[in-house]
Amino acid sequence: QVQVVESGGGLVQAGGSLRLSCAASGTALSINVMGWYRQAPGKERESVAAFIPGGRIRYADSVKGRFTISRDDAKNTVYLQMNSLKPEDTAVYYCAVTSRLRDYWGQGTQVTVSS
Repeated sequence: QVQVVESGGGLVQAGGSLRLSCAASGTALSINVMGWYRQAPGKERESVAAFIPGGRIRYADSVKGRFTISRDDAKNTVYLQMNSLKPEDTAVYYCAVTSRLRDYWGQGTQVTVSS
C-alpha cells in the first residue's frame, strides 16, 4: 500500500507565493510518475506539473513560468513552488503517484488566492 500526503496549502494574495510538498511512502514503492493536479469548483481535475518517464517535466500552459516542480528522490517527495499566484489558481491541489502501474492520490490541500 502507498500513502501520499500533501501539505503547504493556504490563503495568499494575488502575486504571492506558496510551496506545496508531497511525500509518498509504503512498501515496494517504485515511482514512475509523481506530480500535481488541481480541481477548482465546478471544473474537472487538471494536471498542473509532473515528472514523467524519461526524466522529463510536464507543465500546464497556464502555469509555465510561474510554477516549478522539484523533487527529492531520497525522500520520495515532490514540491511545487508557486509564484505570481492568480485568483484563477484557486483550487484543491492533489498529489498523484504512479507506482507499479497503480495510481495513488493524496487527500488534497486547498489553495486560495484572493484578488
